[in-house]
Amino acid sequence: MQRVCFLLKVRQDRLAEYRERHAAVWPEMLEALSATGWHNYSLFLRDDGLLVGYLETEDFAAAQAGMEATDVNARWQAEMAPFFESLDGARPDEAMKPLTEVFHLA
Repeated sequence: MQRVCFLLKVRQDRLAEYRERHAAVWPEMLEALSATGWHNYSLFLRDDGLLVGYLETEDFAAAQAGMEATDVNARWQAEMAPFFESLDGARPDEAMKPLTEVFHLA
């Protein structure tokens, strides 16, 4: 199982709404994530907007490609893009660049 961690930055003025949106993620989005291999997926948000994402998957590239092929992901990414800083025209899911793991205690 591959462990993936990534960072994004949520706009300071959108933190409360971002939290609200993730308290009620669309059931169709949750189903798509599970179906495409996203497991133990968590988002952690710091008060300054730093977002840390973590997930486990057999193949991150395949999991991303699976979501890319869904209509619900396109709709979700379009709605979420305005919440983030420094996407440089990319969708949030395209800006998820995995960090390099340097230590793991099993």
